[in-house]
Amino acid sequence: MADLLRFASCGETWLWLMRHVRNEGGPAEDDRGLIIEAPAVLFEIAELGWDDPVLRAHGDPGKITLYSSKFSEIAVVPPFKYSYGGRIRGLQGVDQLGWVTGLLRARPYSKSGWISLTVPGERPDAVPCLTGLAFRIRDGRLAMTATFRSQNALTCYLNYVPLRSIQNEVADDLGVGRGSMRVFVDVPHIYVADAAAVEEILGRSERDGLGEGAALPGPAGRSGRDRGRLRPDGGLRTP
Repeated sequence: MADLLRFASCGETWLWLMRHVRNEGGPAEDDRGLIIEAPAVLFEIAELGWDDPVLRAHGDPGKITLYSSKFSEIAVVPPFKYSYGGRIRGLQGVDQLGWVTGLLRARPYSKSGWISLTVPGERPDAVPCLTGLAFRIRDGRLAMTATFRSQNALTCYLNYVPLRSIQNEVADDLGVGRGSMRVFVDVPHIYVADAAAVEEILGRSERDGLGEGAALPGPAGRSGRDRGRLRPDGGLRTP
């Protein structure tokens, strides 16, 4: 089982996850082309927001509205093949956030506040990367765990900040404080075609000193300066 790592910010998490895939990953295939996939990871993030200095310096602001709409809109927003908002708020006619809020209001001790974003037997190309959310109240605060079957480390931050909004919404409806946000990623990966972009971001972040905080416990404090394992000319050819 992966160690539970703890990060101070979304930006630190993003940079660490890209380094993790670069340093620990190996070649694999995907419908969209060759990838590098790394071992599973489990971590908590303390602070999340678009004002994160790492995200402001190295993120892609042009994608914020698009990815946020994936969580807020019921309808599928192109080019995505599914809507997290639709699956969270209306999967098979069920408002799952309303259901989990009602459950925890009636039974605040419950461990059953789990919602699924998958449907048995659906098209393989429509199975969402985010497969489930778990909510629980501990010490008067709402904790949330997000489970990803797979995640592109290059764009992971565009999912994490909207997920905090979901957690805040449930906590506010219940009238409790906000606790930790935990994330499990079974197959973190990077597309080989994006390797140069990953290297550029990590290189710039090391030069400007952003995102250098270490996670505890585990190997998250590695500087990861042995670059090149993700380069298309390092034994993996860009399709």
